[in-house]
Amino acid sequence: MPVLQSHTPARTVVLLLLLCLLAGCASTGRVADPRDPLEGFNRSVYRFNDAMDTHLFNPIGKVYKKVTPDLLDRGVSNFFSNLGDISVIANDFLQLKPEAAQDIARFVFNSSIGLLGFFDVATPMGLPQHNEDFGQTLGVWGVPPGPYLMVPLFGPSTFRDALGFAVDRTFLSPVSYVRDDAYRGGLMALNYIDFKADLLSTRDLMQEAAVDPYEFMKNAYLTRRDNQVHNRQAAPQQDFEEIMNE
Repeated sequence: MPVLQSHTPARTVVLLLLLCLLAGCASTGRVADPRDPLEGFNRSVYRFNDAMDTHLFNPIGKVYKKVTPDLLDRGVSNFFSNLGDISVIANDFLQLKPEAAQDIARFVFNSSIGLLGFFDVATPMGLPQHNEDFGQTLGVWGVPPGPYLMVPLFGPSTFRDALGFAVDRTFLSPVSYVRDDAYRGGLMALNYIDFKADLLSTRDLMQEAAVDPYEFMKNAYLTRRDNQVHNRQAAPQQDFEEIMNE
């Protein structure tokens, strides 16, 4: 193993900083967005994600929608949404939110009467779905969002929310505890395909309506996340759920 020169770490750090600076400054003449210092990198990831959607996931999603009956399609979405409520409940407690009792009741009713969440019986009972995750929890605890970040295959995030997403999917998701690799991988793939299939219409609408879809997605995401952390009700046109249906 070769011996590294003593100045190599310092040179590496400088090179990384220069690359980040160049990536952040790579734009089309606009004033740099301080929330998005890695814009050059993020736009590259956005183009990669868009190409993957166009050539792979959208065709798969269309086939999935075509061959899957509406009842089964809604049931699959409800099933994974019900599993996601476990993470919601955990983050309710971490944020000391009184909605924890309501979310526990929602999970119990959907898991039992709703046949493991296949049917959403809780919403008609006055137990609406909430959206809490560890990224929001970190925000409530005072952790700043950090730079905007486009994550390959998963889309818009921030440094804080990417860490929160990893915690939710690794420690707070029942799927991650499935021991059999094939079953776990199958569940993850089905969840992702169902999620992408549900976004087909909203993605097309965003592409048609926005002059710069990247900027539109970024502003909508950051506005929505700030509203969620501070428990503010967003205006309909600012609510990212209308765009990404998270």
